[in-house]
Amino acid sequence: GMEVQYLYPGIKIIEKPAIFYYQTEINQLLSLIVNTFYRKKEIFLRELISNSSDALDKVRYISISEPSILNDEPDFYIHIIPSKANNSLTVADSGVGMSKMDLINNIGTIARSGTKRFIEALQQGTDLSLIGQFGVGFYASYLVSVKIIIYTKTTYDHYYAWESLTGGSYSITRIGPIKNFGRGTRVCIFLKDDQLEFLEERRIREIVKKHSEFISYPIALEVEKIIEKDVVDGENKNEVVVEGKSDIKTQPKRIKEVKKELEILNKQKPIWMKRIQDITEEEYISFYKTITNDWEEYLSKKHFIVEGQVDFKAILFIPKRAPFDLFDARKKSNNIKLYVRRVFIMDNCQELLPDYLNFIKGIVDSEDLPLNISREALQQNKILKVIKKNLIKKVIEMLFELSCDNDDYGKFYEAFSKNLKLGVHEDSQNRSKFAELLRYRSSKCPDESVSFKEYISRCGTKQKNIYYIIGENVATIKKSPFIEKLISKNIEVLFMVDPMDEYCMQQLKEFEGYKLVCVTKEGFHLEEFDENERKKFDELVEQYADLCTVVKEIIGDKVEKVVLSERIEKSPACLVTGEYGWTANMERIMKAQALRDSSMSSYMESKKTLELNPYNKIIQELNRRIELDRTDKLIRDLSHLIFDITNIVSGFSIENPTNFSERISRILELGLNISNEKPYPKRNTYKKNGNIDYWNGLNSYLHKVD
Repeated sequence: GMEVQYLYPGIKIIEKPAIFYYQTEINQLLSLIVNTFYRKKEIFLRELISNSSDALDKVRYISISEPSILNDEPDFYIHIIPSKANNSLTVADSGVGMSKMDLINNIGTIARSGTKRFIEALQQGTDLSLIGQFGVGFYASYLVSVKIIIYTKTTYDHYYAWESLTGGSYSITRIGPIKNFGRGTRVCIFLKDDQLEFLEERRIREIVKKHSEFISYPIALEVEKIIEKDVVDGENKNEVVVEGKSDIKTQPKRIKEVKKELEILNKQKPIWMKRIQDITEEEYISFYKTITNDWEEYLSKKHFIVEGQVDFKAILFIPKRAPFDLFDARKKSNNIKLYVRRVFIMDNCQELLPDYLNFIKGIVDSEDLPLNISREALQQNKILKVIKKNLIKKVIEMLFELSCDNDDYGKFYEAFSKNLKLGVHEDSQNRSKFAELLRYRSSKCPDESVSFKEYISRCGTKQKNIYYIIGENVATIKKSPFIEKLISKNIEVLFMVDPMDEYCMQQLKEFEGYKLVCVTKEGFHLEEFDENERKKFDELVEQYADLCTVVKEIIGDKVEKVVLSERIEKSPACLVTGEYGWTANMERIMKAQALRDSSMSSYMESKKTLELNPYNKIIQELNRRIELDRTDKLIRDLSHLIFDITNIVSGFSIENPTNFSERISRILELGLNISNEKPYPKRNTYKKNGNIDYWNGLNSYLHKVD
C-alpha cells in the first residue's frame, strides 16, 4: 500500500517514511493557492520546467570544476511524461538533484522570505503567475494536483521519494535505485479530475511553446506513436479449395501498435544567435518572459553585438514596473544572465551592471571569457570590466531613446526614477548623462515634468542658476515663502518631492554650467537683481541691522543668525538651512526614522538662519518700535511668534507647541477685544492716528507666555 510505488512498482523501500510538517507560512500559502479561483492554472508547468532548468544550470556549473559529477548521467535533459493510466504528469530532469536536507529546506521550510512576501503580495492583489519571482514556484503545482510525489537523486546522497500528504504534512522515504535514473529530480503530479487537459499532447505543446520556448535545455515530450505492422499469424490460414486440391495460403494481418517516443519541443537556437533583423517582436516578448518570469511585456529593449577589444552579444530589457523588492539588500537579484560561448555560466552576474541599474534584465553571451570562471575571479576580470562599460553605455542610450516618448518615459520614471538618482549620486563618470534624464514639476509647469535642459532653455539671459525647492509635496511647495520673490520675477523653480533628490543634488551641484541652487538654503543671492535693486537692498540691510541683532538676542541659539531676506516677498520671514546640512524635508524624514543615529542628526540638522522680510508690514512695524525703545517687551513676544510661525511655514516642527498655542490665543483675544487683562497702559508716544495702541506697555501682556 505504499503510495511511493505508484510509478515505479518495483521500488524497494529502504527506510520507512519519515513524516514532516510544513512551516505555517507554507500552509497559509497553500491554502491561498488551493482556494484561489485562478484561471491560468497552466503556470504550474512553466514553474516546474523553470526549476528543472535551474537544477541543470547548477549541475553544469559544478561540472566545470568537477567533471566526475556527470558520470552518473552525462546528458542534460527535461522530459515531460503524461500518463493517462493513472492521470499523472511527470516532469523529469537530469539536474543537480536533492539530498534529504535539500528536500526539507527547499520544499518544507522556507530558507528564504519569499513565501511570506508572496502571501502579502497575493493579499494585495498581485497576479498569482508572479509566483516564480518569489522563489516558490513549485507550490503552483497545488493548483492542479491531488497528490505530488518527487523522486530525486543527487551525486552526494541516496535516492529519496518525497510525498505530499493531507493536513499540511509530507513524507520523505529512502528508496532503492531506479533504473535509467542516475541523477536529477522527477516531479509527478497526480491531476485532479477536472484538470486532465494537462495530459493532452496538444495542450502541453501549447504551454511549452508559450512559456518555455527559450529554456536552453532540450525539453522533450513523451508522445504515443501508432505504428501499423503486418503480422503473419500461424492460426490465420484460410483454406481455399480449388478444383479439389487443398491450397493453404498465409494471409498477413495488419495490427496497430502503440509506441512511446520522446519528441523535442524547443528546437530553435538561442534567440541572440539569430540575425537581429530576423527576430520578431513576439519572439523577444516570449524570450523576455522566459528569462524574467514577468507576466507583462517589457517597456523597451536593446539587442546589440560588440566586436573589437572584446566580443559579445547582449539583449537588455527594461520592465514595465519595478519588482516588489527592488531596493531590498537581502534579495539576490536575477537580472543579467551570463553565457560564455552559448554555455550558461550564471544568473545574476553582479559584475556586469552597477547596483543602481539593478532593474535591467537580459543576457550577455561572451566569446572571450574562460568557461570555468569562478564568481571570485569575475571581480578582477578585465574583459568583464570592458563589457560592463559597454552595457552602461547601451543602457544610457536606451534610456535616452525611451525619453523621447513621453508616455513610456512617464511609466519608466514612476517605476525607476530612484535608480537614476542613485546613478547621479554614485556614478561620477556618467553623472551628467543621468542628470539629463531627471524630470521635475516646476512653478511654470506644475503638472508636467521638466528636464534641466528645458529649464535652461527658458532662462533669461542674466540667469546663471537653476533654482529648486525640496519639500513634502507639490501643494505645500507651491505656497512656500521661499519662492515668492523668484515667482514674482518670473523665474522658474523646480519642485522636488523625493527624499532621494536631496542626496542627488548634493552630488550634482551644477548642470551644463548652471549652478543648482536650493532656495531654502543659505548663501542664496538673486543674481537677477539689477544695479538699482541691489543698491536699494543694501540700504535696507543697514536700516534693519539693529532689528536683526535684537531678534537674534531674543531667539538665542535656536538660530545661527538673523539677516534680511532676498527671497521672500509677502511672508514676514523664512527659516533657511545651512548650505551643506539637511533641508527641512530631510530633517522631517530623519526624525521619523526610529533607528537613526542621533549624533549624526545634530551634525546634519544644520544651523538655521532666520531671514526677515523688510517689505512685510509686521517686520516694518517691529523695526519702527526698536528705533523707539529696544527694551520694548512686545518685540520679544512677536519675535518668538514670528519664529514659531516661520518654523511651520518653512517645513520644520516647533519645539514647544504649548507656548506657541498660548501666544496665539492671547493675540486672538486682543484682536477680538475680549481679553480679561487690562490693555497695555497708555503710552502717548505710541498714539497712532489718534488711536491708542494696545500692543505696548509695561504690562507686556504677551510676555507672560514665556
